[in-house]
Amino acid sequence: MTDITIYHNPDCGTSRNVLALVRNSDEEPRVIEYLKNPPDRATLERLIAAMGVSVRDVLRVKGTPYDQLGLSDPKWTDAQLIDFMLQHPILINRPIVVTPIATRLCRPSELVLDILPKAQQGAFTKEDGEKVIDGEGRRVVKR
Repeated sequence: MTDITIYHNPDCGTSRNVLALVRNSDEEPRVIEYLKNPPDRATLERLIAAMGVSVRDVLRVKGTPYDQLGLSDPKWTDAQLIDFMLQHPILINRPIVVTPIATRLCRPSELVLDILPKAQQGAFTKEDGEKVIDGEGRRVVKR
C-alpha cells in the first residue's frame, strides 16, 4: 500500500481510468468505494479544504438528485450542501485522489498525473480509446 487514496466509483469510467493510471505508476492505492463507505463530515470537509475548491465544485449534477433537491439554488449554505452529500453520497463528484503531493478531483482523468509521486511505467489508453501515455511512460501531447 502507498500513501495514495482514491474515492472511487467502479461504475464511473473516469474513476476507472484514474485508478488504472495510479496503478500504471506502480502504486497500489487505498480504494474507497465512497458509495458503499461514504466519508464522514470531517473527512469530506478536509478533502474539500485540501483541494482548495468550493463545496459547489464537488457537487455532481449528472445522474444524481441534484435537480430534484433544488441544489442550484444559491440559498443553500456550504454546511447544508455537505449535509446533502452525506445523505446522498452520489452527489459527491469523483474521483477524488489524495497523494503526498496534493488532493484533487480528477476530472478529466489525466489530472491525476500531476499529483502522482512516481512516473508512469508504460503505455496507457483510456477506456474511450484516447492514448494518454506512450510506451516510454511519457504523457501524450494532444494537438
